[in-house]
Amino acid sequence: MILKSTIDRIMEATDIVEVIGEFVQLKKRGANYVGLSPFANERTPSFTVSPAKGIFKDFSSGKGGSAVTFLMELEKFSYPEALKWLAKKYGIEVEETVETIENKEEENRRESLMIVSAFAAKFFHESLLETDEGKAIGLSYFKERGFTTDTINKFELGYSPDQWEAFTGQAIKEGYQPEFLINSGLSVKRDNGNLYDRYRGRVMFPIHTAAGRVVGFGGRTLKSDKSIPKYVNSPESEIYNKSNILYGFYFAKNAIRNKDQCYLVEGYADVISVHQAGIENVVASSGTSLTEQQVKLLGRQTKNLTILYDGDTAGIKAAIRGFSLLYKDKFNVKIVTFPDGHDPDSYVRNVGTSAFENYIEKSSKGIVEFYLGTIDNEDLKDPIKKIKVADDFAEILSNNLDREFRSSYTTQVAERLKIDERTFIGVINKLILNKAKKETVQNRPITDFSVEADNQDDTVKDVIGISEDASNLLYAEQSQEKEIVRLLLLYGNKMIDWDGIANTYIGPFMIAELNDVEFEHPASKAFIEIYSKEVENGVLPEEQHFIHYPDKDIVDLVVTLIATKYTLSENWYEMHKILVPDEQVNMKATILGAIFHLKKQKVGKMLQSLRNELQKTEGEADQEILLNQYMRMKKVEKTISDYLGSVILK
Repeated sequence: MILKSTIDRIMEATDIVEVIGEFVQLKKRGANYVGLSPFANERTPSFTVSPAKGIFKDFSSGKGGSAVTFLMELEKFSYPEALKWLAKKYGIEVEETVETIENKEEENRRESLMIVSAFAAKFFHESLLETDEGKAIGLSYFKERGFTTDTINKFELGYSPDQWEAFTGQAIKEGYQPEFLINSGLSVKRDNGNLYDRYRGRVMFPIHTAAGRVVGFGGRTLKSDKSIPKYVNSPESEIYNKSNILYGFYFAKNAIRNKDQCYLVEGYADVISVHQAGIENVVASSGTSLTEQQVKLLGRQTKNLTILYDGDTAGIKAAIRGFSLLYKDKFNVKIVTFPDGHDPDSYVRNVGTSAFENYIEKSSKGIVEFYLGTIDNEDLKDPIKKIKVADDFAEILSNNLDREFRSSYTTQVAERLKIDERTFIGVINKLILNKAKKETVQNRPITDFSVEADNQDDTVKDVIGISEDASNLLYAEQSQEKEIVRLLLLYGNKMIDWDGIANTYIGPFMIAELNDVEFEHPASKAFIEIYSKEVENGVLPEEQHFIHYPDKDIVDLVVTLIATKYTLSENWYEMHKILVPDEQVNMKATILGAIFHLKKQKVGKMLQSLRNELQKTEGEADQEILLNQYMRMKKVEKTISDYLGSVILK
């Protein structure tokens, strides 16, 4: 358990803009920062960060909270994990009890896999630098590739000893459970139940998440035996999904964001060599094509992507259709190939940083331009191949919704392929229309159920036993409960003068007035209970107390209530001469209005319940009792309504 004093130090040191800025490209807008949602696929920024309040709010997904909440949502950290990540970032020491085998067994599965992966990275790295075998084989290989000591340490490169159980035996000796060694893919189980090392005799490339935690490995053999796979990669696990990760992204994200440009390469060595040359905005995908998750990961940092491939144009031609899908996310995509069989790794080592960057700048081409340059005249003589090429171009151009972009290339493509331009445009337009129809169907909200319900004997409201009036009452009641929470957050620690009587704090006054009211909305109810306990202890909790609260439902409620997507500019009145009422002008009306509106909602709910009972009750005596109760509650309702009218009018 992390001490409260340590948590406070972490929160004080945390800059939410700085933290979220490592994952999302943020732009300043007034007092806040905005960016594209990392939780939803959107084109218009709806993700807002408020440095003044220390919160974020994503209006696309509805998520919101503190920097801790953000890490929990995006990286799937537990609350302690998120705190430790922030502590590491800001150099704050976290005191914990000594970790034992029993403690490890109590860790959840995901964290256990993370722990064993971190141990493996450390083991392989130390094997590379501190053992004779590691130095002679692994370290000499990396040095031959030109990797410096700093680079080897930065990327945590390692070596797995060429022994059957070197890693597995040490891990079990250290207390790590065989279950997690197997599930992480680090160890393999024999038929007899014994375990052995997966990566024997290989140099090791740890794979990091965007937050820097090791979740997988790539192991390269240095043997010339053709029967041995060149690379062995981690299998999919609870913590490692290759579709979600870009190799090197953790080390590249700041440079990508600062330069507003990303270079995509094929292999581990490409990333490391280019990064070492000072060009740090470089990543690699686990396959030829980018996945949707990887595109989202990149899109949070930049929309400018240059794909760096070796001289094999056949491979990249096969992937061009997939790359053109980036157009839908408004990426500016360029392609570069290298001469004489070079790849990014060999070329940057051969020519140096400046020449490498100059070559990229001069040689980069758009997808259509690049594909046009690869067309062989002999291919165009074959009708089947010609149709295939024409279909490729139609697919590429249909993915770009910029009319000017399509117009600028349709003529060039038609002339190069010697096909009718109008027919070609018609094919492109048909593809665009079909895709639009498909997306409309996929994204259409499910609202047709109401039509079906009208044609059935039992409606949804009949099934759940709530009349339309009761349903509306419930919604209004919970909305009013949230309004109470909002007012406590904003004004609970402020004082108010009640018509000449001694000043009092708004928070304790509201809690006292609501002591006979039972809240229905779960998060609101929990909030009131927490607030009441703090007041009893002589504390007036402010919004930061709840923004950093461990309960996610509390955080979601609080952030939703205090975050707003739109704010009025300072010169709004001067520009538009429209006066927007300020609830702080008459705090008495605001506070009492909220309290008595909630009480009115509660009374309305009681009245609805009594009406339902009257409809079911048959005995005259019972009906009379219920009717008397109903009339008394109606008087209470009128008293509250009259009081509300007088308060609001003052």
